[in-house]
Amino acid sequence: MIDSEDNHMKKIILTGGGTAGHVTPNIALLPRLKELGYDISYIGSYEGMEKGLIEQQHIPYYGISSGKLRRYFDVKNFTDPFRVLKGFHEAKKLLKQLKPDVVFSKGGFVTVPVVIAAKKRKIPAIIHESDMTPGLANKLCLSSASKICCNFPETVKSLPQEKAVLTGTPIREELLSGDKEAGRLFCGFTSDKPVLMVIGGSLGAASVNEHIRSILPELLKEFQVIHLCGKGKTDESLKGTEGYVQFEYIKKELSDLFALADIVISRAGANAICEISALHKPNLLIPLSANASRGDQILNARSFERQGYSMVLEEEEITDEKLLSVIRNLYADRHKYEQAMSAGSQMDSIHHIVSMIEECAGSR
Repeated sequence: MIDSEDNHMKKIILTGGGTAGHVTPNIALLPRLKELGYDISYIGSYEGMEKGLIEQQHIPYYGISSGKLRRYFDVKNFTDPFRVLKGFHEAKKLLKQLKPDVVFSKGGFVTVPVVIAAKKRKIPAIIHESDMTPGLANKLCLSSASKICCNFPETVKSLPQEKAVLTGTPIREELLSGDKEAGRLFCGFTSDKPVLMVIGGSLGAASVNEHIRSILPELLKEFQVIHLCGKGKTDESLKGTEGYVQFEYIKKELSDLFALADIVISRAGANAICEISALHKPNLLIPLSANASRGDQILNARSFERQGYSMVLEEEEITDEKLLSVIRNLYADRHKYEQAMSAGSQMDSIHHIVSMIEECAGSR
């Protein structure tokens, strides 16, 4: 039996969790990493949504204890530091056992103990920041990271020069090869009306869902609507409405639905908007309001608007009439947005990031 130390198979640990945006870019890297012969393991939280997504990929999954670090007061603030500490000890033990050459982190609170433990064990860690301003979890990891991959040129300027690299976000290859007609068949749509796709985000966007449903009768006169509304957010009373389909979450057929969509409405999570722009889909972004979050989605959306890729409507300014008129304008001007996105600099993010992983893995 050859000891794993001697057979030079490179080992990588991927980590990231909390929302789909912290997991899907990791999944997008898997085919290339496998091609290069990496032994891949994943560290996430015991019960996070990342567990299911990664197990479907048949990658060994290790859970650690994870607490959320909040900027606001909550009773859990007293128990969570202990969870984070426990997570740190568990991560340290796992790194000792798995002996990776490199760690790649997509952010989310579960990754903090993993990246800090990697530094303690002298394992290079690369972190990826999708948003324009780093989230709290990634901020805590900055000093422990060897490299920081960024999605926006604005972000690179604000980080240590020797660490920050503009890479863009890895997009799952299969998203780019959807079949429009298969999507039409799946939805039971006709070919005589354009298709509007509404994406609520993996956690579902309650207010976006409500606004869309309240203008649905008007929308359906001009469009057919695919509504990805998030877990537990489907509306039973709308089942069987002609020209309208709703899903909690779509995995396999997502690329076909994207191919079918003429225009898209979405939250402005960095991962979602990168997928939409890579597919050159004219889009309306409704960022999560600064009251409900740290305001990163507003910054993401405004950057895309400046680049001519997106229309933006802030939640506070939405009325039924306004939403309807913006959707009509987006459809009327769709070619202008398609052209801007085609001309934009779409980076080969997977290639960029995997080269950095190779470099770090080889430096040990």
